[in-house]
Amino acid sequence: MQNRSLVSISDYNRDEYLDILRIAAKCEHNPNQNILSGKVVGTLFFEPSTRTRLSFETAVQRLGGRVVGFSDANSSSVSKGETLKDTIKMVSNYVDLIIMRHPLEGSARYAGEIASVPVINAGDGANQHPSQTLLDLYSIQKTQGTLENLNIFMIGDLKYGRTVHSLLVALSYFNPTFWFIAPEELQLPVEYKIYLHSQGIRCFQCSDFTGILPEADIVYMTRVQKERFSDLVEYEKNKNAYVLNNAMLENTRPNMRVLHPLPRVGEIDVDVDNNPKAYYFTQALNGMFVRQAIIAKVLNLSDQLE
Repeated sequence: MQNRSLVSISDYNRDEYLDILRIAAKCEHNPNQNILSGKVVGTLFFEPSTRTRLSFETAVQRLGGRVVGFSDANSSSVSKGETLKDTIKMVSNYVDLIIMRHPLEGSARYAGEIASVPVINAGDGANQHPSQTLLDLYSIQKTQGTLENLNIFMIGDLKYGRTVHSLLVALSYFNPTFWFIAPEELQLPVEYKIYLHSQGIRCFQCSDFTGILPEADIVYMTRVQKERFSDLVEYEKNKNAYVLNNAMLENTRPNMRVLHPLPRVGEIDVDVDNNPKAYYFTQALNGMFVRQAIIAKVLNLSDQLE
């Protein structure tokens, strides 16, 4: 994985996931280091972001590097009609690494093929979000003490949820049991079901989770993504399909934790926030350590971490 772009979570294998988690633990122990001294990282966010962009930029700066880029494509030459190819070619001349979010599926793969420096995919449409997956794995490992043989509940928008798509691929290496809970219009795409079946992974599809929540080790909530809907009537119909509240967490397993890639809209009630099983804000913090690990690994600098 030396000097290799991170475009899809399937680009890496089980051992490489675990290596990233090992490096992330090192970064958590000592997040302020200087291994990126003299390095410049380009952050190209063609789509809005808060946690992903800020945690990547903080990760770079805490490792001693510098950041250039944009958080709004309208402030770049894209607004003048510049193509993605030209943008990537141009930015590659200035930086040592590109971190990119883009609304089109496949854009990160394309960028990785034409860039002269490594590319990290910070989300491409409804396709993949590999750095989120790695921070999710880190969060699961920290809270459960293992990644093996867990009951994983995925609730909400499973059709457009790129974090779900990446996470189920990564977890398939660790013999999980998946419970998929989504409205009919937002069920997991068939290609992911075929993939899980080919891997011999146990999966259950349900329309309600209240009666089965005590079986969960991890409850992975997702928002219904308004920006992915072409029909706002369908969005309004589905946006509050599942709402987790504090009372629902009674009688759940002591080790159970609630994760969410954030932002939340209304799918987790604020009364859950003070429950010790709510882990989503710490999960977001973990993102900085994991993204430090990814950057260090992609640039072949992880051995320099103390």
